[in-house]
Amino acid sequence: MTDVTRILSQIDSGDPAAAEQLLPLVYDELRKLAAAKLAHEKPGQTLQATALVHEAYLRLVGSQGPGTSSQEPGEANLAPGSRPLAPGSFSSRGHFFAAAAEAMRRILVDQARSKGRQKRGGGRRRIDIDAIDVAIQATPDQLLAIDEALEKLRREDAAVYELVKLRYFAGMNIEQAAAALGISAPTAYRHWNYARAWLHGELLGSAE
Repeated sequence: MTDVTRILSQIDSGDPAAAEQLLPLVYDELRKLAAAKLAHEKPGQTLQATALVHEAYLRLVGSQGPGTSSQEPGEANLAPGSRPLAPGSFSSRGHFFAAAAEAMRRILVDQARSKGRQKRGGGRRRIDIDAIDVAIQATPDQLLAIDEALEKLRREDAAVYELVKLRYFAGMNIEQAAAALGISAPTAYRHWNYARAWLHGELLGSAE
């Protein structure tokens, strides 16, 4: 049993302290994966957050992770949460991807800050808020603007923020994010529709 698998089992058992142990492990693995990827890419390339998160899951939890079935050929290329799941198995995966989304957010934002901030408002209108991979499409300036907007959203509605974070930084679709958060798909769609309108207003308003 890996450390991450053990922590996920503790979370599922109701250990309130276990969740705090998960993020550092996931962050460290994602940071190493990101550094290795960028070392082989041309300058200016973006990180494919979805692929990195899924690779981290397979490395840290393995194909026999909590509640998962055996890995079938080609499944390593699937997006997070898209593998067939046994009943009740998404709880542990949901906790992992929540931690991975937060870790990926920190990595991408730190990367954007290290590149320096461009003139505010530059090209912000070109961001497709509906896209799952909006975080990797954005320029450093745009990503920092998105992160600032998400921080405001978190203070206003934490549940909606968590849904957006899973989509943008862990690559989940709405149904997968709903399962990870333990909410219904209709509720997740309502959250997403609200988030879209809120982010459009926040980002376009700040670009004017």
